[in-house]
Amino acid sequence: PSGPSERFPVAVVDAILKDVLGSYLREQPYEPARCRDMAKDIAEVIKARVKDLRIPRYKIVVVTHIGQLNDQSMQIGSRCLWDPASDTFSSYVFKNASLFALANVFAVYFE
Repeated sequence: PSGPSERFPVAVVDAILKDVLGSYLREQPYEPARCRDMAKDIAEVIKARVKDLRIPRYKIVVVTHIGQLNDQSMQIGSRCLWDPASDTFSSYVFKNASLFALANVFAVYFE
C-alpha cells in the first residue's frame, strides 16, 4: 500500500495547539461548567484550524481535557490502532495559575 504523498505537519499542528490553548485559557480561572464548555469549543477550533491546512487523506480526531490545578497529579492515557508509518499525533499541555489543559490531535491516514 502506498503511504501519504504529504507527511502530517506535526510541528505546525503543535504551534496551533499552543496558540489556541494559550489564547483561550491564559487568563481563565478554573470553573467546572465553563471549562467543560471551553474544552468542547477549543477542540472545535483546533479541528477547524488543522482542517484549514488541507492535508489530504487524513482523518483528524481532537481530544481536549481541562482540569483544576490543585496539588494533585493526573495521568491520561490513550490508545488506538494505527499504522506508525503514516499515522501520527500532536500533543500540548497548557497551565495557568488555576488550571491545566491537554490537547491531543490524532491524524490517521485514510487509504
